[in-house]
Amino acid sequence: MSEATGRTVVLDVWCDLQCPDCHRAESDLRALRDRFGDRLEIRRRHFPLAKNAHAMAAAQAAEEAYAQGRGEAYCAALLERTAELRDRGEPVLAEVARATGVDPEEIATALIDGRHLLAVDADQAEGQALGVHGTPTYVIAGQRLDGGQSQDGLLERIIDIVEAAPATA
Repeated sequence: MSEATGRTVVLDVWCDLQCPDCHRAESDLRALRDRFGDRLEIRRRHFPLAKNAHAMAAAQAAEEAYAQGRGEAYCAALLERTAELRDRGEPVLAEVARATGVDPEEIATALIDGRHLLAVDADQAEGQALGVHGTPTYVIAGQRLDGGQSQDGLLERIIDIVEAAPATA
């Protein structure tokens, strides 16, 4: 909420880890973290798009990285390599794992056994129920803001909402 109450505002970000637009949105998310710190909880939600062949595997790999305590670092590093993921596929998932301190063998095992598939599917189903069609899409204080190729004005809009909206605890 506002600084006066110190309560946390939640920003859900529906993301496809193979999406170049999600990569471009990372700078806005960094700016929001820097500005609001603990006042804003940014929750990355999975929304792998069918057009991106490796997005579902990337989402599952990210969940395994979260399970190992390195999820945000893994996601940020993977989003830096969206073109490589598109061109080279799953080997990139293991390379990013090694670079971010995530066990690449556990990533491979998680992709085989599907241990994180339900979590990814649940995020996607919730996103669909909220009207998410593309990535990135933001939901904050009950409002859906669609990102995509043009992020223009979204950072300012989110800042206004964080400063004005009641927080969810």
